[in-house]
Amino acid sequence: MNRPATPPPLRSRTVFAAAHVVADPRADTAPDGPPVLDWDATLAFRHHLWSHGLGVAEAMDTAQRGMGLDWGAAAELIRRSAAEARAVGGLLACGAGTDQLPAHGASPADVRAAYEEQLGVVEDAGARPVLMASRQLAAAATGPEDYLEVYGHLLRQTTTPVILHWLGPMFDPALHGYWGSPDPDAATETLLRIIAAHPGKVDGVKVSLLDADREVRLRRRLPPTVRCYTGDDLHYPELIAGDDHGFSDALLGVLDPLAPLAADAVRLLDARGPDAIAAFRAVLDPTVALARHLFRAPTRYYKTGVVLLAWLAGHQSHFTMVGGLQSARSLPHLRRAHQLADALGLFPDPELAAARMRRLLAVHGMAETAPGTRPPLGDTP
Repeated sequence: MNRPATPPPLRSRTVFAAAHVVADPRADTAPDGPPVLDWDATLAFRHHLWSHGLGVAEAMDTAQRGMGLDWGAAAELIRRSAAEARAVGGLLACGAGTDQLPAHGASPADVRAAYEEQLGVVEDAGARPVLMASRQLAAAATGPEDYLEVYGHLLRQTTTPVILHWLGPMFDPALHGYWGSPDPDAATETLLRIIAAHPGKVDGVKVSLLDADREVRLRRRLPPTVRCYTGDDLHYPELIAGDDHGFSDALLGVLDPLAPLAADAVRLLDARGPDAIAAFRAVLDPTVALARHLFRAPTRYYKTGVVLLAWLAGHQSHFTMVGGLQSARSLPHLRRAHQLADALGLFPDPELAAARMRRLLAVHGMAETAPGTRPPLGDTP
């Protein structure tokens, strides 16, 4: 597809790519020390996403919230990204959570105050807030009533409709039993009670459960004014395409590496022709193999593959991550990610990507084999 120099906004779906951060490889830091970011490269990547017409979901789990990016760095990231978004008219949503609190020992009142602090930063920046699932609330809550109280308190005072975030334990084990029950059906009822009690205060729900059927059932029960943002990085083509009863919008980490293809696919939906859905699926369905590879268990380490692909694509000059998470996936895993992305045509300069992959393997004492021979590291194409 030939892309216009300044593409028009996407119309048929609201689509946010949850963006990664670029660490500063020159910083003398420890894995558990304060993160140091390469701000130029980090913000340039946001402009890359906006240039394709996607929105940016900032300071979310793809940006390593709770896995190396602390609240101080996240607040600075929100402020800087918001300034860049204003300059180009880019769509921006930002995560507000409670990660300035200690991991254990917080009370529900502490959680409310932490959320309020972060909501204030997001709203002052002029971005749409995403109320991120809170590890501290999951630890402190004794049942659904605590969630109803905390979220009700926040929604009564927010000045901007928010996106609620349901992040499953496959992304963060500390969130097991969120919304007050380990039973997803019971949890769903609590979430719907919160939304129903605060009309006009919820823009949408980001659902990251990797359960397409459950997302569809929830989507059909949402009020007409509340969007369902799929956070399902394994079933996103079918969920965004939708069915006779509706569709999901998107807020996805997998769109970080897939931005060009995802934008092309949604523009095919925008055309609204008789074959629009089939054309959309023809572009996006082939990307699922890469997504399933990046997000395979332990799912929370998908960020490593995402950052690898950004390096191979030339969006940053190194493969270094906050907290040293570049080591969180094996070399066979990373090599396969390169192969799958290359087959999709995701790299603007495939030779650069191949050269960088060879250098990474060489650093670890591995070398590419000659064409037609068995790949190294026990990998299979």
